[in-house]
Amino acid sequence: MVPLLETDFEFTRALRAYTAAVGSACGAGPESCTVDTGTPASAYIALDGRLPRFPDRDLALIWDERHGWALAVETHSAEDLLVLGYLGHDPLATPAEVAGYATRALAGKPGSPEPPRLREAGGHHDLTDRLRPYVTGLLVTR
Repeated sequence: MVPLLETDFEFTRALRAYTAAVGSACGAGPESCTVDTGTPASAYIALDGRLPRFPDRDLALIWDERHGWALAVETHSAEDLLVLGYLGHDPLATPAEVAGYATRALAGKPGSPEPPRLREAGGHHDLTDRLRPYVTGLLVTR
């Protein structure tokens, strides 16, 4: 049996690699990407550009293990981000799929406003297995 600490480290490393690959596909550098491996695990990628509807608000792609990727705008206070829409279909969409979603969202098609329930939070073993190739760079461009 793999020790829990080792499994947590592997998940953290893999999620960071995946988030960096998605950020790169979206034109964002690693400094624009953050992850939180708590429950639910989540990620944040700051995007360049603004939406005409929110010209003075920063834009981001956000991810969590339950709902997958979404487009969100920052608020003017300490409130949560304002989610505009979700990509849906797979909590670990490929970087190219997420980049395509970001392009469509910036063009005014942010996806479904309802969060999809793609999986339950916790138990990161299945996610780690799917994310592991990003650590070695095998899936960065897919």
